[in-house]
Amino acid sequence: MNGDTITIVSGLPRSGTSLMMSMLESGGMELLIDGIRTPDEDNPKGYFEFERVRKIEHDQGWLAEAQGRAVKMIAELLKHLPPTYMYKVIFMRRSMEEILASQRQMLVRRGEPTDKVSNETMARMFAGHLQNVEEWIARQPNVDVLYLSYNDLLADPIPQAQAINQFLGGQLDVHRMVNAIDPSLYRQRE
Repeated sequence: MNGDTITIVSGLPRSGTSLMMSMLESGGMELLIDGIRTPDEDNPKGYFEFERVRKIEHDQGWLAEAQGRAVKMIAELLKHLPPTYMYKVIFMRRSMEEILASQRQMLVRRGEPTDKVSNETMARMFAGHLQNVEEWIARQPNVDVLYLSYNDLLADPIPQAQAINQFLGGQLDVHRMVNAIDPSLYRQRE
């Protein structure tokens, strides 16, 4: 993999981005994380986040540190990536019903209300958001993207891990990537 390229793991919340970060780390890729958000019941293996990513609209100084590494970024923030770098984006997709169920369960565990927005409204909002993000990505000459299904990854991990490895230059340990998957954590299914 080109040491100047920044690998971004992205998608909607609860779409499998933490799993992908864990797989990349297990496969031998260096991550840009800070450990501020610690593992919990919703993500027992950790969140693999870097807090400064949230402020990318106003703080892009950390991007130089991300070169040659993988960093996690929610889809909403991708539009703030400056054109001065090359990016490889692994964009996680997941069944909308599972995303909504996972978010609802997370809110329940945190004691937060789950009825602020209906599932139908949230699904429409997410679908529109995803369309906008995918259209933005398609217009960026410095962004190469691999769309990956969380559901396919768990159902048949070896070819998915091979595709990720090929996308990132062929230097990762596919066997270790696959072994990072813990099927017991696949809790919200359709």
